[in-house]
Amino acid sequence: MGALVNKSGRPDWSIEQRWDAYTRAEHVTWKTLFARQAALLKNRAAPEFLAGVARLGVAADGIPDFRRLNDVLGKATGFRIVAVPGLVPDDVFFEHLAHRRFPSTCFIRKPEQLDYLEEPDVFHDIFGHVPLLVNPVFADYMVAYGQGGLKALKQGALEKLSRLYWYTVEFGLIATRSGLRIYGSGIVSSKGESEYCLDHAAPNRLGFDLLRIMRTRYRIDAFQETYFVIDGFEQLFEATRPDFTPYYATLATLPDLAAGAGLPTDRVLHRGTGAKRRGTTRKPAAS
Repeated sequence: MGALVNKSGRPDWSIEQRWDAYTRAEHVTWKTLFARQAALLKNRAAPEFLAGVARLGVAADGIPDFRRLNDVLGKATGFRIVAVPGLVPDDVFFEHLAHRRFPSTCFIRKPEQLDYLEEPDVFHDIFGHVPLLVNPVFADYMVAYGQGGLKALKQGALEKLSRLYWYTVEFGLIATRSGLRIYGSGIVSSKGESEYCLDHAAPNRLGFDLLRIMRTRYRIDAFQETYFVIDGFEQLFEATRPDFTPYYATLATLPDLAAGAGLPTDRVLHRGTGAKRRGTTRKPAAS
């Protein structure tokens, strides 16, 4: 991937959403995506995610106006959405999160891209990410991740930390009384992976283990070979409390693991068959 270019001219890479400029066809694309995912996720998504969708009023009537969402989000957790032109540099991304700002793209995919899009669009960012930012514990986790990211950049440990984001924020599962549920934005915004992650025999489903996750590579061109399952959002927040410096030192002595690898120490909820399937994954937000 080439060097990112700051098209906004602002140090924080922010732009105006220009909600009035969206076309009818673009709103129709949002409506199509929303209707499909809302129906699919009723008994698949984490209750906290569904509650966030309802509270924000992220609905089927078209691409949301960030200003309206920020009124609700700010009152809930102090977060706000900042429009950006696309992927932003790591330091910019982490700086936004550390200060309770979530950078979101504004463009929406073309109708022929409904099932596959490499880079995040406004549906992935707003429908996938923002509903959980209404939840105070998850919002605090995102702030802690941003702060940790700024430290990781200085320590040369970004690759390890990016895996934590990938396997939690983007592709995480959570255990509930009703069974496994989805909270990762890369899953909730994808029809295929919303079905695959819970129903298919191929992937591993393992209990959350911080160092194990930070050793595990991932694929961006296929459905995940391993999903990590948290017991609650408090577990995520507590995992980010310590200084990661000793973790990075430990990880430097350990080999990386393949995306579908199994270890005797894994807490196995389901050991996958290992069959691979192409899917709708995308580049990490901070890359």
